[in-house]
Amino acid sequence: MADGDPQFEATVVDSYKYAASVVSRVVSDGYLRMVKTIPQMYRFLYNRAERATEVGPFRAWIHQFTAGNLRRLIQDVRPDIVICTHAFPCGVMAEYKKQFADSPPVFGIVTDFVVHAFWIHDNIEGYAVATDEMRDALVARGVSRDRIVVSGIPVKAAFGEVNADPDALREHLGLPRDRRLALIMGGGLGIGPLETMMRALDKVEEPLCAVAIVGRSKRSEQRVLEYAHKVHYPVRVERFVNNVHEYMHACDLIVTKPGGLTSSEALAAQIPMVLFKPLPGQEERNTRYLVQRRAAVRAKNERDLTRTIQALFATPGKLDAMRAAMQPLSKPRAAFEIAAAIRAVAIQSQRGEAIA
Repeated sequence: MADGDPQFEATVVDSYKYAASVVSRVVSDGYLRMVKTIPQMYRFLYNRAERATEVGPFRAWIHQFTAGNLRRLIQDVRPDIVICTHAFPCGVMAEYKKQFADSPPVFGIVTDFVVHAFWIHDNIEGYAVATDEMRDALVARGVSRDRIVVSGIPVKAAFGEVNADPDALREHLGLPRDRRLALIMGGGLGIGPLETMMRALDKVEEPLCAVAIVGRSKRSEQRVLEYAHKVHYPVRVERFVNNVHEYMHACDLIVTKPGGLTSSEALAAQIPMVLFKPLPGQEERNTRYLVQRRAAVRAKNERDLTRTIQALFATPGKLDAMRAAMQPLSKPRAAFEIAAAIRAVAIQSQRGEAIA
């Protein structure tokens, strides 16, 4: 990466593939099974780990094992910088830097509205976080303030096009313009309670339609398609799409789990959020952050979801008030700010300069 060249060439790596196979299975299968069947246990483990001040022996071993497995890859790719968008690879690279003197600099991008202790290491060159409170939490745990950029969570810039014409978008997307439109999302893994959301909307006493984006799961798509025939309003079911920003700008509100990326996309688009069934841990913390700032409302159960949506549609000015509350939280340029910070760290490292 030359000093005057603003372009990046990126190699995307799933760090879990370099971990022990048992760890990969625990993460991919165990996490989903736990949050579905015993969420209280996951909440307990998350909260306990968050209070930890030292790396436990098992996690230390996993980091060391994975760091060793990454050695050949990093030597072959020779990256100018390693970017981590999850706490696990951030911990692995912190360990890699301890083992190998020729390690590239590492930059962590936290994609929630809370920073877990698993992210925090004293040899990571830079962090991007969503809020001032997250920066303060990092500083309190020993990270230099100069290494932290408060950018927001990176999303596609198109989500920030708040002047998009909803009627024109609905015509473009082939959606009705004579009724309310709710966007339903359950996360990329398809574990959100989409049928419950659809059933709750069916009891709203106002003409509406819905678009349900189910993620990459074929099973979720089939399940939601079957349930769409049981409700009394039109439902379009989509799997993974590249134009979520168009659906967001076309809708009146979004009913979703509060994942960090989806929430940030809605904030950038200034689309009111109704948050339902957050996963324990980071999604519960995201919910607290958004609700406290009046950028979202939370529905606790199906009946409450119906009442909440009904009230939002029936109360004059309520949706507009939520959009106004979202405006100062909207960070559609976050990706550009983070890219600039990453480039600065990489160039500084190339020049052999000390990073604060």
